[in-house]
Amino acid sequence: MNAITPTRRANTLGVHSIDHFTLVVPDLEVARTFYERFGLDVRDASGTLELYTMGNPHRWARILKGEGEKRLLYVSFGIFADDEAAFKAHLDKQGVKYIAAPAGADDQGIWFEGFDGLPINVRVAEKCTPNEKSQFISESAGPGKTGAIPNSRAPRVYPRRLSHFAVFCTDVPAAIAFYERTLGLRLSDKSEPVVAFLHGVHGSDHHLLALLLSDHRGMHHNSWDMGSVQDVGLGQAWMYRGGYKEGWGIGRHVLGANYFNYVRDPWGSYSEYSADIDFIPADCDWPSANHPPEDSLYLWGPDLPEYFIQNTEPKD
Repeated sequence: MNAITPTRRANTLGVHSIDHFTLVVPDLEVARTFYERFGLDVRDASGTLELYTMGNPHRWARILKGEGEKRLLYVSFGIFADDEAAFKAHLDKQGVKYIAAPAGADDQGIWFEGFDGLPINVRVAEKCTPNEKSQFISESAGPGKTGAIPNSRAPRVYPRRLSHFAVFCTDVPAAIAFYERTLGLRLSDKSEPVVAFLHGVHGSDHHLLALLLSDHRGMHHNSWDMGSVQDVGLGQAWMYRGGYKEGWGIGRHVLGANYFNYVRDPWGSYSEYSADIDFIPADCDWPSANHPPEDSLYLWGPDLPEYFIQNTEPKD
């Protein structure tokens, strides 16, 4: 995959991408089996796992082995090289609490304590968030032709890139303010006090970061871009046949408008197949709003499972 020529919003300081996230899990082989089945390129790296998408050189995630339950270790955001000094001065002005890189992470970039104490990393990195809306394919057979695909010839489908990342937080309005103030993210939409969606100022999907209410921090889901509703459905079927039968979907969200299917992972959080999410260009001032609950979650799809909003990570 060729490097992206980045779009930029003029005279605006802000992160441009989620560079990667890192999880700690009790068993790396359990993680490998799940993420390979999901369609990711899982690679060994010095006793850890790294997640790539097929044919894309960017590393989207790291999986480390640790004792106890699965937990989100940190989230790393990318910035432009010529913004590095300005970003450090900006964070100084915001009075963030600088921290050492967590065990198992490198010390590249700037490390500080995020909302609810979540370690946040800001580093110079290539813009891996797209500059325009991802291609979405909708196919229909013409008259006198069949659109049927036999199960025996159904293709494997693979995510194209990380779309967004969703974290639990203890106070959604306060977390919105924190990430706007420190990272330059901007509010796309919200339904207070339960959920909010933030986008990147240099062009990104409707949300890079989603915030969900809980009594402690943790990962709710990681979301991966797919090329069609058919791909979302084939991904769901492949995971179901592999024994991963819990989750939510297929459906269509209201905020973000993407088609979705969430697959529950071995630790009670989720990986999402997502297609046709709204895109906010670098020169767009998105009309954010606070939406009532009935207009904030999904337009159609199965009922929400009771376990969907449970935070299964341990409290610190």
